[in-house]
Amino acid sequence: MGSTLEIDKFLEPLAIDVQKLSGLAHEMASTFGKLSAESSDMFLPTPISESILSPEVSAGQDGSDSGRYLAIDIGGTNLRVGFIELQHDLVVDDAGMPSTARKLNRLLEHSWPIGESLKNENSESLFSWIGDRIAHVVRKGCDAFSLSPDQDLPLGVTFSFPMHQTSLSEAKLMAMGKGFAITSNLDLGGHLTTGYEKHKTADMPNIKIAAIANDSVSTLVSFICQFPAKAHQKAVMGVIVGTGCNATIPLKLSTLHENKRPASINVLPGQDVATAKIAVNTEWSINGSAPPLRKFGLINKWDEELDRAGEIPGFQPLEYMTAGRYLGELGRIMFLDYCINVLKLSVSTLPSKLRQRFGLTTTFLSHYYHNSPKGSMADQLSNEFPAEHPDFEWTKTLEAVLHKIAVAIQKRAAGIIAASTIGLLMCAEEIPEPGAIGKKDITELVVGYTGGCIQHFQDYLADTQAYLDKILALEFDGKAPIRVVLHPCHDGGITGAGVLVPAALASMRT
Repeated sequence: MGSTLEIDKFLEPLAIDVQKLSGLAHEMASTFGKLSAESSDMFLPTPISESILSPEVSAGQDGSDSGRYLAIDIGGTNLRVGFIELQHDLVVDDAGMPSTARKLNRLLEHSWPIGESLKNENSESLFSWIGDRIAHVVRKGCDAFSLSPDQDLPLGVTFSFPMHQTSLSEAKLMAMGKGFAITSNLDLGGHLTTGYEKHKTADMPNIKIAAIANDSVSTLVSFICQFPAKAHQKAVMGVIVGTGCNATIPLKLSTLHENKRPASINVLPGQDVATAKIAVNTEWSINGSAPPLRKFGLINKWDEELDRAGEIPGFQPLEYMTAGRYLGELGRIMFLDYCINVLKLSVSTLPSKLRQRFGLTTTFLSHYYHNSPKGSMADQLSNEFPAEHPDFEWTKTLEAVLHKIAVAIQKRAAGIIAASTIGLLMCAEEIPEPGAIGKKDITELVVGYTGGCIQHFQDYLADTQAYLDKILALEFDGKAPIRVVLHPCHDGGITGAGVLVPAALASMRT
């Protein structure tokens, strides 16, 4: 049953190589440039200038940002609420010069899963539930920090979905995706404030929205704030590969269509807005990124089947191929195809859970490998999908097939993320053209990453870094003047929201 050659042939539609990924990177760079200038639902500008993101500002060198700031992170899976405390310590560098170092603490943080029933509720129900959780943490803050009910509490918000921003503290929701039913053009800040007011008591302060950012923007903010960059390094980009997939990078204001440019931008006093780079939430997984994927034959029949069954077919093709909400389901579709059409097994004999949409989770596939801490592959399968029909049993062949499927899905995902990252850095002019003179003092571009999928799904992280290195080696004939390095930036959603509060309060709106 199922020879190695037969399995490998079956998996050919997922095959990638460095030449294909290099071509994809260039095509993505071109596509991203066009989307930045033309798309209304991708490459969404924020009112956050690169100067606000700069290490000197985000590190709060003068200590003026010290304090505790309420922050929330509304993700595709969980809601987190807590206080971010910023402190500054005096340190002495290698040359004996004194300087300040930021210390960041997370206090009174709570996390709650966002249940499927809540995702399908109307906006009032969802935001009332969120408001209740905010009030829960603020109540604890009142007890722990003696918060005054007469002084508004500034709030930093991370929101893991597309939105249009007219200012740093204002945002209108777009279609949410990730299983959420809300599609209306809602005022995010207003709904959060209303939800909180339903549950606060008279002895608790009002909240005031100080800053709103997408999760990838907050990841970049948190990363730049905390990454100890050396002289040859530059923190350039934030990427999330968790339940969903997204990236943020500073781009020149001139690259955006005039209609997309924010009415106001938070910059430092004295800075010229016309020359500013601003943080752009790419939403790179939305359908504008599909043409390059199709051009290089990366979208196959299994991807299309997964897409057709989705909440909004055609909405997020790159996310379907790279992110945690979908990779398990893609594996299930492929495994059923192999069992039914190659091994000629009757679908009715297969475990019922495998026949259900999302019955095979990304979490399960993440840890499904030899010598896994979750146990042997045979034990994992029999525990998760017990045989229910006398004509079915888990065999070594089936064990191997599912493992090969998981690895093939992961390697393609890692390649797509690597190529998209290189493409975005090319679009932002951070990677020089071959033969051009780059920034000689910068030899490492550091990309902050977060998300459970890239961290835990098979060898996703290691393969993404390997593909980044291989694409650049091919691009520069083995003599790349720069390296793109992945660096962890976990919990960037809630920390970035907290860090943005004092930056927003101190910056100048122009």
